[in-house]
Amino acid sequence: MAQHRIFTTSVASVYPLYVAKAERKGRSRAEVDAIIRWLTGYSQDGLQTELDRKTDFETFFAEAPGMNPARSLITGVVCGVRVEEVEEPTMREIRYLDKLVDELARGRPMEKILRG
Repeated sequence: MAQHRIFTTSVASVYPLYVAKAERKGRSRAEVDAIIRWLTGYSQDGLQTELDRKTDFETFFAEAPGMNPARSLITGVVCGVRVEEVEEPTMREIRYLDKLVDELARGRPMEKILRG
């Protein structure tokens, strides 16, 4: 089966879209960064390094310092697909990130977004 093209897409090419979506709704880049760091375990410097290197999504998640175990608490629908039902692991991680950014843009408090 052919690999989905999002796997080879650089995180840096999608990151500005996440930030723009958040900023349109009065949220900040710092909040987007906090979400990504919470999900993946990257430090701010580590995240910036991956963006500068134009790391693809598959590598970004595969090399993440520590995926947050609480990410399994992320549920809901992104693009008509329930994130908890996505079987392919990398696609599930991408959908988790999409869902968290959606929650941020919808005005959900950070402590709830980060499953605190």
